[in-house]
Amino acid sequence: MRRRHLLTTAALAAPALALGTGSARAQAFPSRPIRIVVPFAPGGAVDITGRLLAEKLQPILNQQFLVENRGGAGGNLGADVVAKAEKDGHTILLGTATILAANKFLFRRGMPFDAARDFAPVTRVSTGTVLLVVNSQRPWQNFGELIEAARRAPGRLTMGSSGTGTASHLTISAVSRAAGVDITHVPYRGGGPAITDLLSGSIDMMFDVMPALMPHVREGRFRALAVGSADRVDYVPGLENVPGMRELLPQAGIDMQSWYAVTAPAGTPADRIATLHRAILQVVRTDDFRNRLQPLGFKPIWDETPAGFGEYMRAEEQVWERIVAASGATLD
Repeated sequence: MRRRHLLTTAALAAPALALGTGSARAQAFPSRPIRIVVPFAPGGAVDITGRLLAEKLQPILNQQFLVENRGGAGGNLGADVVAKAEKDGHTILLGTATILAANKFLFRRGMPFDAARDFAPVTRVSTGTVLLVVNSQRPWQNFGELIEAARRAPGRLTMGSSGTGTASHLTISAVSRAAGVDITHVPYRGGGPAITDLLSGSIDMMFDVMPALMPHVREGRFRALAVGSADRVDYVPGLENVPGMRELLPQAGIDMQSWYAVTAPAGTPADRIATLHRAILQVVRTDDFRNRLQPLGFKPIWDETPAGFGEYMRAEEQVWERIVAASGATLD
């Protein structure tokens, strides 16, 4: 009788042990290096932020984080790689406001994905505005002089951007429209190549997010003339006296804000999204992350839950739809 009881107990326990082992195996995440897809070329602001995240996340999750640059089509090429990746949390996107909220209005016929449908939101990681800079060898000392030069020579001045449909492109479109000038847009596959050409004098100016521009401003190679936000960016050393759009074009209502965020392929298990969310919040809440971003013009930001970021992203689609419409930009 006792032998039968032991056999029965063992038989009942075996499935439970198997389930427990299987559950532990299923929850072993990450089990291999995590790929962070940066949908722009190396050297730009998104790339800098992605590499900082990778550096900080590795010790938290005890796994390698590998940055992979996939530029092109305003960030759509890299984002589409993630949208179609395996839904296991080992491939994530560091996306931008334009990719996740604006591009659907720029690529109305040619969008390869729908951000709300094809991505699982994790959290935002940083936010900031864009900065207008010129090569310091150019004669324009302020925004007014630059606009006057553009009026005197319609279409002659050139403005580089990190890609068609990016925040830098939409900002110069809005500014040109509000100021009544014609400035030729020169799109690049990421901020890095545009900066290289601005340094060499091949283009006259660029609007871009600040992390990639501020080192050149501080070292005297670029001159900062304006920020794309309504108000000044007084938390960035060296930009306290650089005017915002409310001062320069008070009737235009321009207030360009750019945020970066992490998403995974839709269908990624919720527990893996939660693991990524917890780890990323550990990074972005640190003083070190803040201290490394702020001098470059960005501030850390995060969403308390992935669902909360999903709601924010849907609301931002409406904001960016208006920005795109006002700029007249289209990529179809």
